[in-house]
Amino acid sequence: MADRPETPTLDRIHQPSDLKALSDTDLRRVADELRTETIAAVSETGGHLGAGLGVVELTVALHAVFDTPRDRLIWDVSHQCYPHKILTGRRDRIRTLRQKDGLSGFTKRSESPYDPFGAAHSSTSISAALGFSMARELGGAPDPALGDAIAVIGDGAMSAGMAYEALNNAGHLGKRLFVILNDNEMSIAPPVGAMSAYLTRLYTEGPFQELKAAAKGAVSLLPPPFQEGARRAKEMLKSLTVGGTLFEELGFSYIGPIDGHDMEQLLPILRTVKARATGPILIHAITRKGKGYAPAERAADKGHGVSKFDMVTGEQKKAPSNAPSYTSVFAETLIQEAEHDARIVAVTAAMPDGTGLDKFAQSFPRRCFDVGIAEQHAVTFCAGMAAGGMKPFAALYSTFLQRGYDQVVHDVAIQRLPVRFAIDRAGLVGADGATHAGSYDIAFLANLPGFTVMAAADEAELKHMVATAAAHDDGPIAFRFPRGEGVGVEMPDRGEVLEIGKGRIVRQGSRVALLSFGARLKEVTEAAEALAARGISPTVADARFAKPLDRELILSLARDHEALITIEEGAIGGFGSHVAQLLAEEGVFDNGLAYRSMVLPDTFIDQASPRGMYDAAGMNAEHIEAKVLDVLGIAALSSRRA
Repeated sequence: MADRPETPTLDRIHQPSDLKALSDTDLRRVADELRTETIAAVSETGGHLGAGLGVVELTVALHAVFDTPRDRLIWDVSHQCYPHKILTGRRDRIRTLRQKDGLSGFTKRSESPYDPFGAAHSSTSISAALGFSMARELGGAPDPALGDAIAVIGDGAMSAGMAYEALNNAGHLGKRLFVILNDNEMSIAPPVGAMSAYLTRLYTEGPFQELKAAAKGAVSLLPPPFQEGARRAKEMLKSLTVGGTLFEELGFSYIGPIDGHDMEQLLPILRTVKARATGPILIHAITRKGKGYAPAERAADKGHGVSKFDMVTGEQKKAPSNAPSYTSVFAETLIQEAEHDARIVAVTAAMPDGTGLDKFAQSFPRRCFDVGIAEQHAVTFCAGMAAGGMKPFAALYSTFLQRGYDQVVHDVAIQRLPVRFAIDRAGLVGADGATHAGSYDIAFLANLPGFTVMAAADEAELKHMVATAAAHDDGPIAFRFPRGEGVGVEMPDRGEVLEIGKGRIVRQGSRVALLSFGARLKEVTEAAEALAARGISPTVADARFAKPLDRELILSLARDHEALITIEEGAIGGFGSHVAQLLAEEGVFDNGLAYRSMVLPDTFIDQASPRGMYDAAGMNAEHIEAKVLDVLGIAALSSRRA
């Protein structure tokens, strides 16, 4: 176990109310020690490092000034919340972050009263904070009585339309509400778009910096001696396009920009607005992601997501692998296809590194688009390009594609536009837990008319599916693949175009057929080998397609076997449900076929290792083996695993 840092002042803090007895000088010491403790903890667990380091001073100041948990503090996106968790009674468990039965890597209502709202996806905080404000007005939740609502929203999260919808509504309602714009110059990737340019102008436009902080915003909230000077400064600057004009037009009083690492600015401003605000206030704080830890500050992503690391050097401890990651296979194959087809373009929503499109952008900068945290726009943007004759690939995590589902239905599926959806992080994803699991895309895409839905069983199959999607112009097509490394199969030089709606037999057997859709095929094959050792030799097939189904393959498996079991990394209502519908329509069940469908359980599975999550889901090889024995009525007399 790593040596724990010495934190004598932080050691006195057991809950946020303890901060109120400290002097401002001591609060600065708390911030310094909190930063050290955050680095030390994440070095042991891995996780989101840079975002939390950027809000250390802000976290201390907010808890020192406001009365949490009566005042609702909402973090957006809440991977900023590790310092918050340390200050709110969870320091003794901070080294269980993102582990089985440990602390979540995000805010979580069931974990602490200091987490009033879960926020593992972005751009929700202002809407939630406004909801709390209105609940206070209407007399909700007397225990504890509702106080103020404070949303801390990263600048990257301001690129999503939902944030503007909330700002507009909050300004219209005019209720007391605090929004802290944590402007850290980058979200996960360097921020893009007009909002980023607007914010950049606010803190780079020359000698008016100090005047802008006083001139813009709610002059009446400033201490009386400063009000007249502020009014004069505002008049002097009124013809310039600087300050918080955009936010003021939306109905907010704007204060800033201020140095989000300077407690001498943070504390008096927060105390003043808490004492005097009557309507919505936006405080614009400039911070630096990865602040105070040189390896994070030097990193291109500012230490956004890290594995366990050496505190002194920052070197991350990653297990070696002989297989390429699925994400890298997707990116390299897409580049290969784009070299042969100038119409191929790629779109991501603020995740170029995570989706591998940073590599595509290096090869084809004019054909790669990062639209910011705006999945709805990304989908319809792709639809427009498809209608214009291009071949767009929308590279999105499964969990984030959910945010663009209305656009998938109305702008893509109904119009039968050939948008290609590359769905990363399909299935259970480990330490990020339920909020980032790719559980639902099979079900919500395969029910759409005209959609083609594929899942890669291994990295070679993924290469074939990228090529298949590139060649497919007859309506929308999606292919899903998991997080992490492939299984180590031999890779083809170039992907082959698969016949739409056709699966493959992997292993010929008898009595029972195992029909896999997606990356559980490795576990299915392992189960088949264990069953063979028991004298049972199942047939193993890879469906490849959930839509259209390979009717011929499925009906032959049903006809030639006593039992048929489907296995998929998705929720109820997906591939197995479509197979059951086919079998019912064809009257196969009348002939006595025993049919079972192995899917993710109807529950949200908390963070653990991927293996641990699939154990909880009952979908590893031993569970598949047990399912076969059960359906055949054979008792498992011995376990093949201790």
